[in-house]
Amino acid sequence: MTRVKQFPLPDLGEGLTEGEILKWFVAPGDRVTLNQPIVEVETAKAAVEIPCPYTGAVVEIFHGEGETVDVGAPIVSFDTDPDAGPLPEPETGGGPSEVTGPLIGEQSADGRTAVLVGYGPKESGGKRRARRPVNGSTAPAPAAPAAVAPAAAAPAPAPTPTPAPVVPAQPAPASVRVLAKPPVRKLAKDLGVDLTTLTPTGPNGSISRDDVLSAQSAAAAPAPAAVSAPSFGPDREQRIPIKGVRKLTAANMVASAFTAPHVTEFLTVDATRTVKAVERLRGMRDWRDVRVSPLLLVAKAVLTAVRRHPLVNSTWDEANGDIVVKEYVNLGIAAATERGLIVPNIADAGRLSLRELADAMNELVATAKAGKTAPAAMQGGTFTITNVGVFGVDTGTPILPPGETAILAFGAIRQQPWVHKGKVKPRYVTTLGLSFDHRIVDGELGSRFLADIGAFLTDPEAALLAWG
Repeated sequence: MTRVKQFPLPDLGEGLTEGEILKWFVAPGDRVTLNQPIVEVETAKAAVEIPCPYTGAVVEIFHGEGETVDVGAPIVSFDTDPDAGPLPEPETGGGPSEVTGPLIGEQSADGRTAVLVGYGPKESGGKRRARRPVNGSTAPAPAAPAAVAPAAAAPAPAPTPTPAPVVPAQPAPASVRVLAKPPVRKLAKDLGVDLTTLTPTGPNGSISRDDVLSAQSAAAAPAPAAVSAPSFGPDREQRIPIKGVRKLTAANMVASAFTAPHVTEFLTVDATRTVKAVERLRGMRDWRDVRVSPLLLVAKAVLTAVRRHPLVNSTWDEANGDIVVKEYVNLGIAAATERGLIVPNIADAGRLSLRELADAMNELVATAKAGKTAPAAMQGGTFTITNVGVFGVDTGTPILPPGETAILAFGAIRQQPWVHKGKVKPRYVTTLGLSFDHRIVDGELGSRFLADIGAFLTDPEAALLAWG
């Protein structure tokens, strides 16, 4: 059996036909292990790290960074027995067919289920997120080695770009114990933030979720500056390729706009008690390490209203002539990222407690901003919230995500004159915009659903007591 194995760009399980090579984490000659991340590929939905299918050494990389590759085309080859001496003469005909083993979803002889490559789930010693380019290689490779420093890098930067020697990365004293709750530790691990480098601001000297998010935001801060100034050509025009997230979003929005008859209704509500409820939550001992915003109560209002009006959480099945009403709510939260607008969702959000919902929303947003959202997290949504208020916008007329029946636009909360108990007083006011598919939701149902959300935000505590 040949030692050299070619690895094709796999189907990432979302029906895509191509992907763009964003970054190689390996170069020819590098030793690799099974399931080690080797390349980051941008699909039409997200950036995905692809793990290594073999243990061995990299022989050749076929496509450089920035190239678009068809699914099934070879992207890299490996020597599966690098200690056996020089490679034999290259064999012809080697291609994607050389990648053997169970298909995704099938089970191997030892009972494990095949995932994208390799078998999962299996711990890899906490090194899954390491991105260590090899200096001096000839690969089409790492664009900026200095930007790929270990997560536990010291505050003092290295003054020269010479290759870093292989030495233990500044050992954190074993006696130092970092105080952080398990959800905070998981978030830090997902975002690649070293807890030992943070200054705790939580209770009893513990590291809070805000500490982790602030550290991640600070690390990512230099990126926008690189694209702040557009590069115009001699004709004073700039061409931006239509690809990736932008291309998929455009296709979905056009298809949705010309398939489902959209209707949008608006409701302006007094959200003063929502603002006060958020302040109370922030002051509670068990919520001090949780980032809480009015969006949390808007999400809870939507989930409560869906339970009262389940037809809003459905899909129009043209092929079978059915309306598919769903008991579960996969709640999508639109998130603006460097790659464009994406809508990851919280699976079965209706079954979560308020605290669980808050944790899930914070993790969803942080993961999206870090560019780590998995493609699976953006599939199967049943209802979406778009928070245009964070941009200071009052509301909008959002277009339905394909397959969904309704979407809510949550506008900015502002202090405005408002008639309260017969007197004009300054109150916190917001405007909601609900777009829905008029084939499924008529004006009465849409109005009742929107009114229930408004009633919840007007008095969330009363709504929770009355509706559960």
